[in-house]
Amino acid sequence: MTAAQPSREPSIKRYLEHPRGGPTVLRIVLGTQLRRLREARGISREAAGEWIRGSHAKISRLELGRTGYKERDVSDLLTLYEVNDETERADFLTLARQASTPGWWHKYGDVLPSWFETHIGLEEAASVIRTYEVQFVPGLLQTKEYARAVTMLGHPRAPAREIGRRVSLRMARQSLLTRSDPPRLWAVLDEAALRRPIGGVDVMRAQLQHLIDITRLPNVTLQIAPFSVGGLAAAGGPVTILRFLEPDLPDIVYLEQLTSALYLDKRDDVDNYLAVMDRLCAEAQPPRSTRQFLKEIISQFG
Repeated sequence: MTAAQPSREPSIKRYLEHPRGGPTVLRIVLGTQLRRLREARGISREAAGEWIRGSHAKISRLELGRTGYKERDVSDLLTLYEVNDETERADFLTLARQASTPGWWHKYGDVLPSWFETHIGLEEAASVIRTYEVQFVPGLLQTKEYARAVTMLGHPRAPAREIGRRVSLRMARQSLLTRSDPPRLWAVLDEAALRRPIGGVDVMRAQLQHLIDITRLPNVTLQIAPFSVGGLAAAGGPVTILRFLEPDLPDIVYLEQLTSALYLDKRDDVDNYLAVMDRLCAEAQPPRSTRQFLKEIISQFG
């Protein structure tokens, strides 16, 4: 193995054998490997772009995993980067094909914005998902009726069929919590999100009971930040941090907005949000108190 080819073979083969997370993660892995090869050869993005009849911006998108791959482009880049071993080239091209295969969520393309498609792919691959919610119960923990009420708030003019499709997508996402290799979900909910009767009293009561039930899953930890705790505004709103087992994937902070989202993976940004999340967890009620807290809120809904 040459200096121009830094430890790529084990990584590529691992993803070919265990493609956890679907095409979103595979695109990021392939892009990372191609970037390392380019940098090891001292080739600029501009030169690589010209080589595949594109631009430096195209190379940037490919290396960040933000677009699908054409096998011709990957093959040409491997030639430029002097990857000549046929087995290694075949592994890269196989990964390129898999990275361009639609994920299960592709069938919801009519209601799935591209910025959220990325989140679903990362969610599928995460080993740990940490989230803090201020206004709503997190999507992975919502009942169908609660999800419908939240969706209608966000899309008040959408027809019934579209609302149903959006709710179905949210329910499909939740299956990752009970699969054979589920991620660990660690959620902190502001008390306000639990007392706001989204969908009405009956819907909210059922939602709270669902939270009690789901805390029995060994991979789910739920904490509540009561009104008595101050300083939670430091989080600035809902935050999700995704962590991965794969060395090619850094921790990613996901900040959802009304019609878009931010994905932060720079070390300083991630460290800042990790510190905020750690503080939230330290100040919130301990997990052992969660069920009793929820039962008390249910009793107050009458």
